[in-house]
This record gives sequence, C-alpha cells and structure tokens, in this order.
Amino acid sequence: MNRYQQALDLDAQDPLKHLQSRFFFGCDAPIYLDGNSLGMLPRDTVSHLQQVITRQWGERLIRSWNEGWYELSARLGSLLAPLIGAGEDEVIFSDSTTVNLYKLAFGALQIRPGRKKIVTDDLNFPTDIYILEGLARQMGREYRVELAGSRDGMTMDEQTLDSLIDTDTALVLLSHTAFKSGFLYDMESVTELARRKGALVLWDLSHSAGALPVRLNDAGADLAAGCSYKYLNGGPGAPAFLYVSSALQQQLPSPIWGWFSEADPFGFSLSYRPAAGIRKFLTGTPPVLSLSAVEPALKLLHEAGMDAIRTKSLKQTQFLLDTADELLVRLGCTVGTPREAHRRGSHISLRHPEAYRICRALINPAGDRQAVIPDFRESDTIRFGIAPLYTRFSDVCRAMERTAEIISTEEFARHSLDRDGVT
Repeated sequence: MNRYQQALDLDAQDPLKHLQSRFFFGCDAPIYLDGNSLGMLPRDTVSHLQQVITRQWGERLIRSWNEGWYELSARLGSLLAPLIGAGEDEVIFSDSTTVNLYKLAFGALQIRPGRKKIVTDDLNFPTDIYILEGLARQMGREYRVELAGSRDGMTMDEQTLDSLIDTDTALVLLSHTAFKSGFLYDMESVTELARRKGALVLWDLSHSAGALPVRLNDAGADLAAGCSYKYLNGGPGAPAFLYVSSALQQQLPSPIWGWFSEADPFGFSLSYRPAAGIRKFLTGTPPVLSLSAVEPALKLLHEAGMDAIRTKSLKQTQFLLDTADELLVRLGCTVGTPREAHRRGSHISLRHPEAYRICRALINPAGDRQAVIPDFRESDTIRFGIAPLYTRFSDVCRAMERTAEIISTEEFARHSLDRDGVT
C-alpha cells in the first residue's frame, strides 16, 4: 500500500472526520497546515457573528450589555476552563496574551518579595522574554532574568532548569509547548520543581490550548495565559485568556486597574476597589465582536473532546514524521521536533538550509499545483501545524510529497531570499 492510499484509509476511519465540514473552505482551498498560527474559520462563527451584529448591536444596541455582553468575558472563560483543566471561576478572557502575561508576572513578583530572579528559557516565544526584561527593568536594577539554554535547540531538560531555579527565584515563565520546535514540557513535574524552591510558575498555553488536554488543576499550576486565535480558532487577533489558581486569586494583585475590574464599575467610585475573584484581572471594556467570535469555536472543541483531539493529533504528527523520514531526510531535511509522543505538541518542525524559499514555494506553487500553507521560523525551520478538527491525513501526505518535489527539483530557487514582513 502506498503512503497516500494509507492516508485515505486513515481519513475514512477518522472518528472526527465529520467536523471538517464545520469549517469554511473557499474555492481553490489550499492544504492548510498553519492552524498553530491562525486557526480556520468555523462556519458557525459566520452566522453567530451575524446575529451578534444585526440583533445584539443593530437592534438591541446598548441594552445588550445587560443581555449578555457584560458577562461575556467570564462566561467564555467558564466555557474554556474544562478544556484546559481549570475551574470555571479560574479563567477569564481579557486583553492580549502579552498584556495578560505582564499582569500575571507583575503579580507574581509582588507576592514573592525579596526574590529577585526570574527564570525562562531560550525556547520561549520572544514576547514572553521581552515582557520579563521590561518588567525586571521596571522593578529595579537588582531584578534579573536568566535564560535556561537548550542543548539541542529544540528541547529542555529539567536538570538545566533545576540548576537555575533557587531560593532567590520569584517566577518561572515557560511556554508549555515551544513555539518553534513543538517540544512539550511536563507541566506537573516542572511546577513541582519550582514549588520546592518557593517559586511560582506562569505557563504560556498559546500552542497547547485546543490542541491537547491541559490539566492545570491536576498539575497544581499557579498561573497561565494564552491566545485564542490558534487552535481555539477564535479569529485573527482574538482576545486572549488568563488563568489564576483559586488559591492565589485573593493575594495576587493586578498592575492595571481598569473600570471592568472594579468591584462596582457602574458605581463610578473615584477610589479603586478590586473586584473579587478572577474579574480582578480584567481591564477596560472588552471588544465584544472579537470576543463573541470565540464562542462557536469553543463549542466545537467541547463537541470533539480534548482526548479525541489529542489521539488524532498524535496519529497525524507520527504519520507526518514517518512520511518525512521516507521522503525528505534523504533530501537534506532534519526533524526539529521531539519524536517521543509525550514530548511533542501538535506541530512538527522540519529543518533545511533552504527552509524559507521552500516555504514560499509551498505557499505560491508553480503552475496549477495546490498551495500548501505552513509557516517559516528563523533560521531554517518550516512548521507544519496539525489541527485535528479539520486536518486530514491526506493533507499531511500531500504536503510532504510537495515538499519533496520542491527540494528535489530545486523549484524553491525561483523565490527570493528576501523575507516577507510576515513569515
């Protein structure tokens, strides 16, 4: 049996195959393997937003604030909570991932007085590191950020972290799934490691939420934040979410005091009183249209079930690895993602010296070939995102075949080395 026929058979047996039709595919739709960067549009989102715009905004106007808008951030947080293993009163949608990470990191430093070290790693998404660097400068010159260094550029061993986390460490900020390599941390183990030293851990879930079961409460997690426009399919620039353990909510302060986090926003007091619970971490008026777009996508994830999503993800990432081994390793590609199932998220990174131009050739094919959309990360990595709600095994197979064709024929050579603004 050839590889493509195997993929078709796996598609036919897929228990989640009916969900692909619940997403919008335009004419001449590409093979889309970039859901780890921007999730596809659920069809239900179109009709849902139409109702929000015409009925709630158009007809009900400002009355809609008392008909669901005011509670929307918390209600969607409750809807997301079981998908990331949290209590319904521990998650809320607010602001961007960057702002939420800042709020939570600030709060963590406040409740660990006397500790001046912040630990992260060199696999982390740059904005996370920038936040910490800026926060350390803001807090005073005695604060410092220390990066754990990866030995292979794609994974991190706990011994390296353990050597950095000490009794002077206030906070450890890590991406649960590394953005470039797809390396997956053992959340429970790392959280316990930090707790033994008295440090708090803040998890960035941007490449985990919606792709795999996250078990914040089971892991004893302190803090977390993430975006909703990747595997949560909330749309470009969709509002982010944050999680604060119920054990920390009362003592953890927020640095941004906005009217939506005030105990009685419409009392219009001139002296701020923080709201109780997770609402304390809101800021200003939420973007209702963008926030509303998240709801249909979260319901789809509930319908599928996170365990079923993870089972399919692992099968598809393994299928991609096996196909890459067969077709691409001999052409100079190497795998930049851990091969062990428990150590990888839902995207696979392939490395090649011509990665950028290969990626451009996939997205902008010659002739009438179907486009394949992954993405590129400096300096030599192509990321192929597996979103089990709509990715087919046959998509994965075709993408690997096209990649092999582009490399073997040097089709990539017709593309410039000049980088696009967004890669």
